[in-house]
Amino acid sequence: MKVLLTGAAGFIGMHTALLLAERGDEVVGLDNMNSYYDVTLKDARLARLVGRPGFRFVRGDVADRPAMAALFAREKPQRVVHLAAQAGVRYAAENPAAYIDANLVGFGNILEGCRHNQVEHLVFASSSSVYGSNTDMPFRESQSVDHPLSLYAASKRANELMAHAYAHLYALPVTGLRFFTVYGPWGRPDMSLFSFTKRIRAGEPIEIFNMGRHSRDFTYIDDIVEGVVRTLDHTASAAANFDPRRPDPSISSAPYRIYNIGNNQPVELLHFISCIETALGRTAIRKLLPLQPGDVEATYADVDSLADAVGFRPRTPIEVGISRFVAWYENFYQN
Repeated sequence: MKVLLTGAAGFIGMHTALLLAERGDEVVGLDNMNSYYDVTLKDARLARLVGRPGFRFVRGDVADRPAMAALFAREKPQRVVHLAAQAGVRYAAENPAAYIDANLVGFGNILEGCRHNQVEHLVFASSSSVYGSNTDMPFRESQSVDHPLSLYAASKRANELMAHAYAHLYALPVTGLRFFTVYGPWGRPDMSLFSFTKRIRAGEPIEIFNMGRHSRDFTYIDDIVEGVVRTLDHTASAAANFDPRRPDPSISSAPYRIYNIGNNQPVELLHFISCIETALGRTAIRKLLPLQPGDVEATYADVDSLADAVGFRPRTPIEVGISRFVAWYENFYQN
């Protein structure tokens, strides 16, 4: 099928584009190549895609309404995977306008493109950050997510609500995926695994927030991509068991679904760091700091809904995933 994939030069986007192209889909990859982090890494990711059979790259910004309308009208994708977004919890406090433009205006343009061009299914990236101040774990899609702790989280929750409105008003099948701390080769430099690895290798101190008492449901990139592609193939439909008197926010009488994609095994940050030390064969210099504004202390995904729907659960152990990342990192930056 023909798939429009936004954020194609991003971490998850590149891996998803590779899998779709390898299985024979026609992928139109969109990215604006912004400078939120090192563009040379984005260029290197894109170099793995450009020239590959089944993949075409288009440079563009999802927040550019005329350009997006023209792209949808020209390409007529059957399905859309929307991964483009302004990422980062802490950066949201410094530059909120970037999140409003990319995550709200941009997502609105994606929804409009899908509506006016008979797209069969839209799969979009949400985030575990929507669970905010919730401490009832593991996080289940049926729980309330109305207390976000950052503008990034609020923008992702807004995406879920916008998507539901389009599913209800226009019968547009939409599926939102709440990703839980994605890591692995070709990852983002602003993520902890990347920065910890860089500093430990250089013999520099690493800053460990919340005194290392964080725990995260770290999810390996291959598992995330498997979940994205399986849900893309599993078109959202109305839930026969939806009860409007006791509405479950993860389902609807409209063709709308929300799924967690997490490893279902939270890992304490200090163990996470120990795994990096083991993979590098070096010991970190640790600087313990208090909790940062906008951060949550723990994430833990219940993935039963995903498993029931598409027959898949993430399964990569943290030790294996970190070892693969460190091997990629040392090879990439050595070369």
